[in-house]
Amino acid sequence: MTTRAEALRGDERPHMPDPPPTAGQADVPAPPPAAGQADVPGPPPAAGQTHVPGAVGLAVGRRAMRASAAVATALAPDGRTVISRLASAPPLTLRQTGPHTVHLVSTAAGPLGGDRLALHLDVAPHTMLELGSVAATLVLPGEGPSELLVTARVGAGATLRFTPEPTVLAAGCDHRLLVRLALEADASVLWREEIVFGRHGEAPGRCHARFDATRDGLPLLRQEFTVGDPELDASPAVYGPARCVGTTFLTTGVKETALAEGVAVLPLAAPATLVSALAADAVQLRARLEWGERTAMAGSPPHPHQSELSGAATPK
Repeated sequence: MTTRAEALRGDERPHMPDPPPTAGQADVPAPPPAAGQADVPGPPPAAGQTHVPGAVGLAVGRRAMRASAAVATALAPDGRTVISRLASAPPLTLRQTGPHTVHLVSTAAGPLGGDRLALHLDVAPHTMLELGSVAATLVLPGEGPSELLVTARVGAGATLRFTPEPTVLAAGCDHRLLVRLALEADASVLWREEIVFGRHGEAPGRCHARFDATRDGLPLLRQEFTVGDPELDASPAVYGPARCVGTTFLTTGVKETALAEGVAVLPLAAPATLVSALAADAVQLRARLEWGERTAMAGSPPHPHQSELSGAATPK
């Protein structure tokens, strides 16, 4: 999920020219190839692949990754929630940071083009899980589209709070973000997604996001949107001048629509709410989404696990 350029192997990093010699220091050329060893230049770009300015971290020659991670909870005899399963596979590495809190941490670059990643969440009945991340996810270009599939099952009377840091779409990326959320009776969910249109000063890559939520097999919300078509994105009917888009799905209901600058709180047909927001930057987006979340929860009775989830720890 999250990425660091230093996580790449030395032979995967972009070539950087040597710095000029300092004053009084001779410019010593690199040694010639060893006897019998040819000086082989780097491989040319793959067919259909172009150099993307500013796309630092594109790992030339890096193979596409297939990785799957999973979290599961169980109910202890004394009524406590325990993390019964915690399975990781880089770049999806999970770390337990509290009794019922898990964070995604950075252990490899990704997702890059061609990667297929999956995260599975299983919240047992009458337990709780809060899942976050320690840093934003940077989606980078590569050979082909990348994909992240998140599936979650929330049992009867259970609580899930899914609040990772934003996903940043670097220039040239082609990403699919798929969420499949299945709720049983009386399950409580807060699910937040934030997408940033490129790093500072760059146009975003492409992203197709799809969100499907059901309760007892019946649909609660089916939504999808795309980012990366400059003419469409700039339309006042789509994103306009905004650089970020975000949504929060909650299983608390509101009686009527609430509006503020850049944010809307929309009641759904079933007892659920969708908060949608646009913003100029990630800080403003988070503030608008949190206003919508507070607005949605103000008119509903608290869930039994709500006070326990409010003080979750973050890793240091």
